[in-house]
This record gives sequence, C-alpha cells and structure tokens, in this order.
Amino acid sequence: MILKILLVIGVIAVVYFMFIKKKPISSKNNDTKLQANDMIECAQCGVYVEVGEAILSNGKYYCSQECLNKDK
Repeated sequence: MILKILLVIGVIAVVYFMFIKKKPISSKNNDTKLQANDMIECAQCGVYVEVGEAILSNGKYYCSQECLNKDK
C-alpha cells in the first residue's frame, strides 16, 4: 500500500517538473546585458541588426541613421 502511494507521488513529481514547472524566461532587453554580436530589432523598420552596429537613441535601437530620423 505504501509502495503504491510513493509510486503515485513519484509520478506526480515527475509530471510536475517536466511539464508544469516553467523555467524562468529572461528577456535580453531587461535582465541580461547585451553583447556586441546579439541581434536586436530596429524600432522603425523591424530589421534585425547586431547590437554593435545599431544606433541607440531614447532607449530604442535603430539599424541606420535614416530609421532614426524617420522615427523623430
């Protein structure tokens, strides 16, 4: 009887840890520092560009000076 209860608890624990418990999702923009080769989306046109090549203005990343001027 006790063996059956332990088996059921074990199965429930396995199901919980495999399917129900979610790993914390960390957002690159909020939690971690960006590295030069990370890709980021342009706030104006949506093109992805490396962070090292992007232009940062008012907390937004732009792929070029043209997109920066269009957004202003």
